Amino acid sequence: MRFVKIFVSVISIVLVLSSCASFSKDKKTLDASKILMNSSIKIKESAERLSDTDHFPRFIPQDSTNWECVSVGDWCSGFWPGALWYAYECSGDENLRKQAELFTAPIKEIAYTPAQDHDIGFQVYCSYGNGYRLTGNPEYKKIMLAAADTLATLYNPIVGSIHSWPSKKQYPHNTIIDNMMNLELLFWAAKNGGGERLKDIAVSHAEVTMNNIVRPDYSAFHLGSFDDKTGAFIEGKAHQGYADNSMWARGQAWGIYGFAFTYRESGKKEFLETSMKMADKFLERLPEDGIPYWDFDAPLTSETPKDASAAAVAACGMLELYKIIDDEVLRNKYKQAAIALLEILSSPKYLSGDTNQAILLHSTGHKPKNSEIDVPIIYADYYYLEALLKLKKIEAGEVSVK
Repeated sequence: MRFVKIFVSVISIVLVLSSCASFSKDKKTLDASKILMNSSIKIKESAERLSDTDHFPRFIPQDSTNWECVSVGDWCSGFWPGALWYAYECSGDENLRKQAELFTAPIKEIAYTPAQDHDIGFQVYCSYGNGYRLTGNPEYKKIMLAAADTLATLYNPIVGSIHSWPSKKQYPHNTIIDNMMNLELLFWAAKNGGGERLKDIAVSHAEVTMNNIVRPDYSAFHLGSFDDKTGAFIEGKAHQGYADNSMWARGQAWGIYGFAFTYRESGKKEFLETSMKMADKFLERLPEDGIPYWDFDAPLTSETPKDASAAAVAACGMLELYKIIDDEVLRNKYKQAAIALLEILSSPKYLSGDTNQAILLHSTGHKPKNSEIDVPIIYADYYYLEALLKLKKIEAGEVSVK
């Protein structure tokens, strides 16, 4: 039985890599520049219909065409201004820049409000971070540094990680795999005047996550619960996944991407190994059509939803791996795997076209709560654009992608 499982796993990897290799033979199969320009036009049209810059697109309900919007405090608030900045970056359209500035401005309050959860990185780095990268606005830098300090207040030195959800009292100290993504704000701040302490917090958090939330087989729990007085790991939980021992698709993608840039910023090879092995696990378990279901271990029926957002995040992470791996064969493996994911996401099955205001269809937010099931979600669009921009810059020979 063990031989059969190993044989099946090997065959699965070969099929995935063979599929990836087919994309490399014809580079014209994925025209990132064209897709980005078309997406920019669509984002501009959506922005022109959104008059309230204090509210931000989050998802589009089934049988609807327009975005449902949320307030600045929602964890998704930074993705829409971030998408606007990406659209401005690839189009140069000054109207998109103005819209990006308008939707970025309200998020300032997050930086100066006592931290409620770990999502400060998603909210501020995606909006102000991209804005600062593209404009060099010194006010944006000031706000980002303040946001990093606010995020750092959630750090528990006894546990060695950031407290993700203080409101969830059933877990004395909890850290979720998503939180890896928020470390990029801390790394940036440490290099831009915020002090080495912020980098130390980020590295410690990543180590705790790697040693406790990432399982020995390189799948991941969604949430790790810790004793806040001793730092001891108590248990791993699914929360948004199917079961405590299952592999939630988007969580696996957060880990791939988060550990990749944590290696880039820290130079600690164990983070690179973790990212690569999480990516291998993700690729090994992809279904035949190449896009993950919401959880790799969820029972499969005709109603089991996909998660395009997980594919987009994973593509970003694998392109990051391409940038930081020295071995040519390995780095190209992850690049071609990312291209394969983006190729499928860019097909008529996943692009929304004229269906609604979003770019991508078929994402899943929180299946256990029956929330945002098989609908367009803003972070899917954000990371899809980011991956396409990364690929475009890689193909152009640019060293720095983000």
